[in-house]
Amino acid sequence: MSDRLPPLTALRAFDAAARHMSFAKAAEELSVTPAALSFQIKSLEEHLGAPLFRRLNRAVELTAAGKTLAAGTEQSFEGLRLAWRNVTRAQEENTLTVTAGPAFTAKWLAPRLFHFVQAHPEIELRFSATLRIMDFDRDDVDVAIRFGMGGRNDDGLYSKPIIQDWVTPMMHPVLAEKYPDPESLAHAPLLDQEDTRFLKPPLDWPAWFRAAGLSAPPDISAHFNQADHAIDAAAAGGGVILGRVSLSERDLLEGRLVMPFPLALTTEAHYRFVCPHGTETRPQVAAFLAWLEAEAQSLLAYREGREFISAADVSV
Repeated sequence: MSDRLPPLTALRAFDAAARHMSFAKAAEELSVTPAALSFQIKSLEEHLGAPLFRRLNRAVELTAAGKTLAAGTEQSFEGLRLAWRNVTRAQEENTLTVTAGPAFTAKWLAPRLFHFVQAHPEIELRFSATLRIMDFDRDDVDVAIRFGMGGRNDDGLYSKPIIQDWVTPMMHPVLAEKYPDPESLAHAPLLDQEDTRFLKPPLDWPAWFRAAGLSAPPDISAHFNQADHAIDAAAAGGGVILGRVSLSERDLLEGRLVMPFPLALTTEAHYRFVCPHGTETRPQVAAFLAWLEAEAQSLLAYREGREFISAADVSV
């Protein structure tokens, strides 16, 4: 039997019919008539010399040959779709799709984006704020800003640290007057955010109290599953957070939050810039990375006067 491939249109018709298990639905997907689709599949069966479907009264089912072919066509057409998508995206030099967590997008990226727009008016930015690990091929994403340790999630990707985060107690200035020293936090309304709960060792109130040489902290007053919500509550005077400097910078700068104590906890977790290998040199990607690195320099000023202790050194 010849290895010569049958017409691509016939294989495409078969792939659609095998996925839908319906000639009518496959024809609708391909914008052809059911008769035209049936003709394409019949010509494919003649080319093979064997049936690919069993035609039943109101349905179809794959033969053994059809199942073998279906596994290959689905994978192959998906590969073609991804390859075409990637090559068309590579030709676009005026758009950039970025994914980052909701809190980082709201608290760090959004307030300063006008700087990037002013410097690069030719680039159209598109954002997807989600904690889900996006797939660069499936989700049409160019760049991801991820927080954590890195590791296997970055396998096969270009990954570069951009922000090394740390935490310290933060509160409204009025509360800072009421709780003037670390010991007084034993009587303060402590707020908890779940965004760092996945870290090992933990970056939480018990760890900070141990680092300060204090007994266990009081019960938490309120829990937040989004860091930006906890920050907003603290900025409104609702309690004290163990705030991440990256997410709290705007509120610190504008005086809604203060950091009255020098003790801060560090972690191996960091924000990193991630993209498929090779795309970091695309003009819009390289420009965005350079801008992120320049903007991140503003966080260095908040390190002055801090006493840093690693969370690993106070873990239990």
